[in-house]
Amino acid sequence: MSFMRDRRPTVLTFVRYYLPGYKSGGPVRTIANLVEALGGEFDFRIVTSDRDATETEPYPGIGPGWNDVGKAKVLYLAPNRRGLRAVARILRATPHDTLYLNSLLDPDFSLKPLLAQKLGLAPRTRCVIAPRGECADAALQLKAVKKRLFLFAASLCRLHRGVVWQASAPHEETDLRRVLGNGITTRIAPNLPAMPAAAMPEPGRADGDALRICFLSRVSPMKNLTFALEVLRGVGIPVRFDIYGPVRDASYWRRCSALLQELPRDVEAQYRGSVEHAQVAAVLAQYDLFFLPTLGENFGHVIFEALSAGTPVLISDRTPWRGLEAAGAGWDLPLDRPDLFRDRIRALAGLNPDARAAMRRSAFAHARRTGASDEPIRQNRILLAGDDAGASRMQAAAGARDPTGWTD
Repeated sequence: MSFMRDRRPTVLTFVRYYLPGYKSGGPVRTIANLVEALGGEFDFRIVTSDRDATETEPYPGIGPGWNDVGKAKVLYLAPNRRGLRAVARILRATPHDTLYLNSLLDPDFSLKPLLAQKLGLAPRTRCVIAPRGECADAALQLKAVKKRLFLFAASLCRLHRGVVWQASAPHEETDLRRVLGNGITTRIAPNLPAMPAAAMPEPGRADGDALRICFLSRVSPMKNLTFALEVLRGVGIPVRFDIYGPVRDASYWRRCSALLQELPRDVEAQYRGSVEHAQVAAVLAQYDLFFLPTLGENFGHVIFEALSAGTPVLISDRTPWRGLEAAGAGWDLPLDRPDLFRDRIRALAGLNPDARAAMRRSAFAHARRTGASDEPIRQNRILLAGDDAGASRMQAAAGARDPTGWTD
């Protein structure tokens, strides 16, 4: 890849959902934060859906071509514009240094760009694939037969030959090598969080004796809301439990609804729908605890957002967020010990107001320390530039062009 001081290398990014969407979870935040951090060094062109997850109507006000969205240009595709030939035309018409795909399994926004290159319908360029947790054991167990057949066919035709695989953490790199083989090329580049506000949001006021707990995520098997409801069914103290997030799996929601009916009287639970991203911090700050017993996360943006709101978290040990109890920010516990989850909820309920306030400050401080690190940005720069030397040239060239980090 050649780097020129008078232009930013183009990163042509395919991702199923992007801004202004917010219902699909972490990948939207991952790419938005990446663009914000490195949009002065790379020309991000993003190809995405013209509507949010679970929506049937397109976003209002989007144009038919490239739209300026923050530091990126975004092309929104209607469902009838996602065929293989249409994708190949986009690849040919958009000269790029790196093709950046944000799924292993997405047929429209990962498989078709790869096929277009393999079939000679588009020029071959350096390709980076970020599976975003799709190779975790728990993720592969969902629709397992279909996924195994795809992986077998992809291996047979060498669909992924020559690609670079992004792992957000060492545990995801282990997953990738277990599923795809030790011969693959990987780079660890963590998902980038947004820097928390300088001051912790004002917490909500307690209304009665009930501990205020919230779940905010997609309602799907991976997020494990049923486990949370089973834990609360036996917790034995007054709790107010609010559920936020889009319902992505109707059959799973029926299971959750049945469990909601079985909760004891001292657990008041309610589904409150989706939350726009701009309101997430304010919503999370109103609770004493954020509860997400997820089956697996390659990062967990909403966990970071809870900590940024000063809300302690109670999560599974299947995310990069470990050592939370030592940091005074919450707990990361094994899912085969639901009794431990109940114990921590009871312990939090038993704290006096000063101890709870101290825990909120520790959660916020933990988020600030995480968000202040420059190392994740450096690793993502190397991922997109191709090597350390290229990354250094990119950073220097960006500073020479514009110290604010953004030129067009």
